[in-house]
Amino acid sequence: MKREEEQQSWRHELKFVCTQPQLEIIKNRVRPLLAADPHTGPSGTYRIRSVYFDDVRDSCFYENEDGTDPREKFRIRIYNGSSERITLELKQKCRGLNRKLSCPLTDRQCRQMLGGGLQEAPEELAPLLRKWQLQHKNRLLRPKAIVEYERTPYIFRLGNVRVTLDQNITAGTQTERFLEGGFVRRPILPAGQHVLEVKYDAFLPDPVRQLLALETLQRTSFSKYYLCRKFNVM
Repeated sequence: MKREEEQQSWRHELKFVCTQPQLEIIKNRVRPLLAADPHTGPSGTYRIRSVYFDDVRDSCFYENEDGTDPREKFRIRIYNGSSERITLELKQKCRGLNRKLSCPLTDRQCRQMLGGGLQEAPEELAPLLRKWQLQHKNRLLRPKAIVEYERTPYIFRLGNVRVTLDQNITAGTQTERFLEGGFVRRPILPAGQHVLEVKYDAFLPDPVRQLLALETLQRTSFSKYYLCRKFNVM
């Protein structure tokens, strides 16, 4: 049965590496102005676990390293270690802008995708799943790595701004244990370093830009997937 898809508009996406003191300063600055994401609950954070797919040539890895434009990659994502909500996502980058296409997965579909591939007929699948299935067959798309981290998200309605602080970013290669957990993890950044992401539509409002003081932070173009596989591929 086909399931509903979602498609974001093209957005700007800035990524920065920050230290623990910088992260705490940013938190204290944004709390009075930006609202906490309503999906986080009382803690203000949630845990994200994603499994990323790549082909036999590790094209997604090398395209990220080379800055290829356009480019795209598939991942499956769950939250707080729960399989109640499983989502297939396609991240696309074109001319410096980013967008995300997504559709829900069943537990059965997810396990098939982590194993030998979807068993459903193409006409029974949502378009995004059909695209994944085609790349799985033609490019030998396979699960390559798991990335897990804690996210503290904030939102600002003007400019549709989303600020996320990602801590304790770890990676693993036991992709067969994506849903169950219990896989071996390792940090992908030096101790005390975290990732700040800023996403917005046409413009970044000055109050947000001033609060973040982005010019003092180290900007990075590499994705979490690239960082988690850097020492395994090269």
